[in-house]
Amino acid sequence: QVQLVESGGGLVQAGGSLGLSCASSGSIFSSNAMGWYRQAPGKQRDLVATITSGGTRNYADSTKGRFTISRDNAKNTVYLQMNNLEPEDTAVYYCNLRSFGLDGANYWGQGTQVTVSS
Repeated sequence: QVQLVESGGGLVQAGGSLGLSCASSGSIFSSNAMGWYRQAPGKQRDLVATITSGGTRNYADSTKGRFTISRDNAKNTVYLQMNNLEPEDTAVYYCNLRSFGLDGANYWGQGTQVTVSS
């Protein structure tokens, strides 16, 4: 059973910074993508950023230049550094792991709240 445990998040003023981390455990196919999605109240869950086990990164247009995603494959952990935060970044942030194996399994963390005050 794969588990994703998120940490970080909280309350910050606009222009500030926060970091998130997500540690995965269990039987995980070595080729995969880990990343972050977010969901604001009344809105759909949207991409924030992803990174593959090979290091390829993908960012939403709204987070390019402000957020940085990284990962430690040895620790099966993904990180998200968020700088110059805006009130529009307020949402529940969810960690995601998508396997590139034949099963194409997809896993989600429990979510962590990020609130940016103006």
